[in-house]
Amino acid sequence: MGKLDGQTVIVTGASRGIGTEIAKALAAEGGKIVCVARTLHPGAHDMANYMKDQGREGEVGTPFPGSLEETVSEIREAGGEATALAADISTLEECERLVNEARNLYGPIDVLVNNAALAVFLPVQEMPLASWEQTFQIIVHAPFMLSKLVLQDMVPRKHGRIVNVSSGGAVGPGRAPYLTKPGLAGTSGYGAAKAALERFTQGLAQEVADDGIAVTAVGPSLTVPTSGAVFHGGMRYVGDENGEQPEVMAQAVLLLATEPAEKVNGRVTYSQLILQEYGWITNGVGTGIDPAKPGTGFSIR
Repeated sequence: MGKLDGQTVIVTGASRGIGTEIAKALAAEGGKIVCVARTLHPGAHDMANYMKDQGREGEVGTPFPGSLEETVSEIREAGGEATALAADISTLEECERLVNEARNLYGPIDVLVNNAALAVFLPVQEMPLASWEQTFQIIVHAPFMLSKLVLQDMVPRKHGRIVNVSSGGAVGPGRAPYLTKPGLAGTSGYGAAKAALERFTQGLAQEVADDGIAVTAVGPSLTVPTSGAVFHGGMRYVGDENGEQPEVMAQAVLLLATEPAEKVNGRVTYSQLILQEYGWITNGVGTGIDPAKPGTGFSIR
């Protein structure tokens, strides 16, 4: 028996990296996975559009590997059930379409994993307004729209899980005054969006506390060496052993998607911390941002 046998699961950003591993882990436990992203076919990643989102329109970059078709193929080869659904979740119309198609495919939604993200690391004075807006569309507005839609299934049935993938970037740089520039400039937009996602997580968790639903957020305890992390200079190469491998995040999401709601609802945590807490691992090395670190008062966990 799998932990998610027969349950309908939506995973956004499932074409590569953390999203692929989440989809595979939840499928291995019997979930019927709707894999969502913009890149449907291998080699079709739209690097030109990605560079535009980065405020670097006109620059040439190497398309990221990975696609929905490849993720689904891996799941099916392992004996799981999955379907690829290309969608741009920055719009309400696309969010409505994907949730309706997921229902038509597999039935009412049991689990939503809001993993898709857009990281634009530019100082505020250099960041195009369109990039700022798109960051919030993907990281904050899409989880709001998708959560609102899947709650139509979850609340009447008194069952459901919403897991939001966050980041240590959500935590502020500490108390003012600030007298020196940070080592990594340009995190204001990404960090603000992830902080908003965490606050949304806890607010929604309280709203559904009597409905048998768990709403949670988890960030990696260490930087995950994905193609995006390499692109932004956070890791040397995909799979860098100095980072946290995406399978760890996948297990943390699985834990939050399957533990009883009364144990985890409202938790905002880090991957290795939650896995160690529940005994799923015993050798964690990453702690994320120290919970005792003096923060802004708003984004400390």
